[in-house]
Amino acid sequence: MHGGALTGWLLMALCAVSGAYCLLRARSGTPQERRTARSEALMGFGMAAMAVPAAVLSPPDWAWAVYAVLFGVAALRALLPALRGGHHLHHLVGSLAMVYMAGAMAPSITGSGGGGHAGHGATAGAGGIPLLTGALLVYYAFYVLGSAGRLLPGTVLAPAGGTGNGTGGGRGPGGFGGGTDGRPELTTACRLTMGIGMFAMLLTL
Repeated sequence: MHGGALTGWLLMALCAVSGAYCLLRARSGTPQERRTARSEALMGFGMAAMAVPAAVLSPPDWAWAVYAVLFGVAALRALLPALRGGHHLHHLVGSLAMVYMAGAMAPSITGSGGGGHAGHGATAGAGGIPLLTGALLVYYAFYVLGSAGRLLPGTVLAPAGGTGNGTGGGRGPGGFGGGTDGRPELTTACRLTMGIGMFAMLLTL
């Protein structure tokens, strides 16, 4: 990450742990919950890969195209469910943000040459559209604040009388779900971690 390798390693570890937990969640629950968990696992591992310090691993030029295609497909899959709002819309925004960052960091676009991770090094901030980057930063700032608020003591993670079957409540500000598994606070914490990670990466564009 821009500002030191330690930050990059920390972000990589947090995103990787979040992705691993999402994979565990994908082993149970309703089909919709499992799909959601798999989407979040993909996001977590993708962000972890982007966060590896460039001094340790500088990806080849074609890696950015792979990122763009992978998360472009994820965005297409999230498009129809996103019309229903809720956390599906957040998945769509996150996938499109990953496509945007991959395109912004591609050497052929930034002209930096030799590759560079999102948020790595002084030359890594050459790409990106300031207005779009700013809009995404505002979105993730509100997302992080909303998710953090749900973790405060006394915050209700599910509606009274809720069944926990993923058909209704448990959504935070903006309709962001807090998780419908048996440990909604861990699900919310993972989403909070990835939201912070995305905000940190966008800051470097």
